[in-house]
Amino acid sequence: MNSETAPKHGPASPLIAADEAVAALSAFDAIIDVRSPAEYAEDHLPGALNWPVLDNEERHRVGLLYKTSPFEARKIGATLVARNIARHLEAHAEPLNRNWRPLVYCWRGGQRSGAMTWFLGQIGFKSRQLQGGYKAYRALVREVLLTQPAGFEFHVLCGRTGSGKTRLLQTLADLGAQVLDLEGLAAHRGSILGALPDRPQPSQKGFDTLLWQQLCGLDPSRPVFVESESRKIGQVRMPESMYEAMRASEHIYWLEMPDQARVELLLQDYAHFFETPELFCAKLDALISMRGRERVQQWQKQAMTGAWGEVFAGLMREHYDPGYERSLAGHYPQLELARRIQLADGQAHSLDTMARTLMSIKS
Repeated sequence: MNSETAPKHGPASPLIAADEAVAALSAFDAIIDVRSPAEYAEDHLPGALNWPVLDNEERHRVGLLYKTSPFEARKIGATLVARNIARHLEAHAEPLNRNWRPLVYCWRGGQRSGAMTWFLGQIGFKSRQLQGGYKAYRALVREVLLTQPAGFEFHVLCGRTGSGKTRLLQTLADLGAQVLDLEGLAAHRGSILGALPDRPQPSQKGFDTLLWQQLCGLDPSRPVFVESESRKIGQVRMPESMYEAMRASEHIYWLEMPDQARVELLLQDYAHFFETPELFCAKLDALISMRGRERVQQWQKQAMTGAWGEVFAGLMREHYDPGYERSLAGHYPQLELARRIQLADGQAHSLDTMARTLMSIKS
């Protein structure tokens, strides 16, 4: 690429500023992330496709060489980038027409996205390059999240473990209420047993993107139902602004459910452990310092013999309930003023009735 063919600033420049691009993401026919698969997996723009111009190993190799010989690194890098771009064009370009309008980005809006944008432009596609790349997008998301949550009226559902908060949120959403499912975004139920069997947690950056995307889709003029959470959900942390907006809510509900019904819900939610009791027991080791070795070993023995109802009843009574209520009182100082709501069980009829009741409450 020489000075005559490289993109230039000005009216004909393919560069587009991050704020302008993010505001018009839906106007692009595709969003192309040319970073390595590892970079893409950590986080990416909503809906982005990964067309890496350097794979993980190639990026690492070129980066190491660049430290000792930038010129040699550029030569090898250019060969790899050109080869990979050709491969992507062979795989994807044939059905696209000349009006196809992609947004292309890399880490900082530099050579990787510049090369892809140039090639696409030479074909005749109306490609744009994200100025500042993913780094500029990430800064924009972080900046928006500083103030965005304060613009919503959150209705916070509190309640002991197994009291049906998540299912009630799902029912509210099914009935058309606005819902923010933080545990769903974090892919974690928020306890030592909370990791989901079929979904890894997103990275912190990925969680921030998902939260920002969800908030952007909500109407600030309508209430938003959310489950009470502490600052951390598994390994990801809520933005402080989100935590404070929930904490300051004037709409707090304390959800109650009979203990036996709670155990039934816990048995359903954690049924994936029934086939791997060894994994369940290994996770309980983390409770030894809080609940004592003898008590934890009793729960582990019950699990290994299949007495799951006894295990969860004991965990609920001796671990979850005392810890949750102490923690929640610290996070939500107005908890004593919470509106008490009674849910008979986790059946669809009970959830539907309670959801409709909550939706009818005037702010």
